[in-house]
Amino acid sequence: MTEKFGATSTTDDVLAGVDLHGKRILVTGVSAGLGVETARALAARGATVIGAARDLEKAKQAIADARREAGAAGGDIELIALDLASLESVRACADRLQEDGKPIDVIIANAGVMATPFGKTTDGFETQFGTNHLCHFVLVNRLASLIPAGGRVVMLASSGHRFADVDLDDPGFERTPYDPFVAYGRAKTANILFAVAFDQRHRARGVRAAAVHPGGIHTELARHMDESQMTALLERINTQLASEGKGPFQFKTVPQGAATSVWAAVAASAEEVGGRYCENCHVSETVADDVVITPVSEGVRRYALDAANADALWRKSEEMVGESF
Repeated sequence: MTEKFGATSTTDDVLAGVDLHGKRILVTGVSAGLGVETARALAARGATVIGAARDLEKAKQAIADARREAGAAGGDIELIALDLASLESVRACADRLQEDGKPIDVIIANAGVMATPFGKTTDGFETQFGTNHLCHFVLVNRLASLIPAGGRVVMLASSGHRFADVDLDDPGFERTPYDPFVAYGRAKTANILFAVAFDQRHRARGVRAAAVHPGGIHTELARHMDESQMTALLERINTQLASEGKGPFQFKTVPQGAATSVWAAVAASAEEVGGRYCENCHVSETVADDVVITPVSEGVRRYALDAANADALWRKSEEMVGESF
């Protein structure tokens, strides 16, 4: 069992005493927020971080301080182009890393979008399902051969998975009225199910996968929510918390939010987190699908860890992207 951490633990708490020299770690979404902090914390312990981002100039500016800190510790942060709304970009990124041929010890699928207006990716997928799940599905699978024994994949999910299970009959909302949070829920459930399925397929060779919920943090992820929507959401949450005798919701800091990602990636034991959903730097309890809990309470829905559901999503994802893994 690893050391006990919790909701207020930071990346520096989790990585205290951890030496990552010689490790190569891919982190998607390093142009802001959790991605920048995740890259900083890992590179500051000596890791070589490959930071993937759509806007490389924005990412370069965002990681400038982290890159200097990394250099002083013998680590580094490299950048690579990746647009998760385009399979062409995803495949080009994966091809470039495959041609490089160097092992990738950990992949942290950090990038994502939340509660977007209805739209489609370059390839015609619903924006949230395509960006958060399908493009990461292709990227991770195309790089799987580079992950050595002892390596890990960490998928950033969310308590928002409790908004909805995946809908494999209508993933693009062609017959279902579009709801931005239902779409987000489907995509985040897909992130968890992908971790479950990937873990099943690779654990025999010593590669494990986990899904993590970072918690509520002020980042660019909420850019599609206006102030009134955010205020209304927080009021609902606080009313429910008060009815349970709890205090008002407190946002995490970015270092607290990124802590569970790095904990699951390099600090926790592989057996502890493999195939599991983690939050607040520990493995979460499973909650029945019909139990009502606040959006900020802990717990993972059973449907998000169901092996048959994970396999069905894998097959549907292969069909949608036109590629088998």
